Amino acid sequence: MGSTRPSHRPRRLLGVLAATAAAFAFFSSTTTTAGADPASAAVAQATAARTTAQAAAAQPLSTSTPVVFVHGYTGSASNWVTAMSVFRANGWSSSNLFAYEYNSYGNNITNAQGLASYVDTVKARTGASKVAIVNHSMGGLVSQYYLKVLGGNTSVSHLASIAGANHGTTYAGACLIYTTCQQMYPGSSFISQISSGDETPGSTKYATWYSACDGIIIPYTSTRLDGATNNNVACQTHIGYLTDTVVLGQIARFVAS
Repeated sequence: MGSTRPSHRPRRLLGVLAATAAAFAFFSSTTTTAGADPASAAVAQATAARTTAQAAAAQPLSTSTPVVFVHGYTGSASNWVTAMSVFRANGWSSSNLFAYEYNSYGNNITNAQGLASYVDTVKARTGASKVAIVNHSMGGLVSQYYLKVLGGNTSVSHLASIAGANHGTTYAGACLIYTTCQQMYPGSSFISQISSGDETPGSTKYATWYSACDGIIIPYTSTRLDGATNNNVACQTHIGYLTDTVVLGQIARFVAS
């Protein structure tokens, strides 16, 4: 007897049905998306934008920007030993950390001009287009004059002022025999020059750290700059900032932002 060959029509029919179902499902999904109401579309767009922003925020912080530290009255490069250690711990190379020294008893205009030359030297040495500046105390005056009056903001990505005498301090009354202290006294023509109008010019990111426990910057709110992110530290002394690894860590992360 010859064998009877089985028919493949049922399987072909199932395949056609499956393909038809898949096509219908795809068409339905596309139609639903395209025909979504404006409110749903807005929610979807907002969610996508939020996801993109979160992804951008998750990007590694930049630690390639050279940092120039500017000491305060009677200070020196040695003031920044702890700060440089903290910056290295946060990813900076020692070759990108610099300390500018100036004459505490001279003239802060001259000191600011010297800072301008120093920044140009750092940029040439590192190949960077901008540097970040971290200052302390009277270093705030030197930095502000450089950024605002000498146009240095175009060369500075971030400025962090730690207990800066940005609007002066009455404590400077103890050393008025020096030009720098005369300039640092509240109401001086130097203070008026750097505080009038826009205190945070250009695209530079500005931040300050100040505390009621300072003891040297009087009033302690003198450090605050209009247009800056002003951080009120619960209690820290004027010199204590220089070894405060918590605050210095905050500053390193600010400069990396």
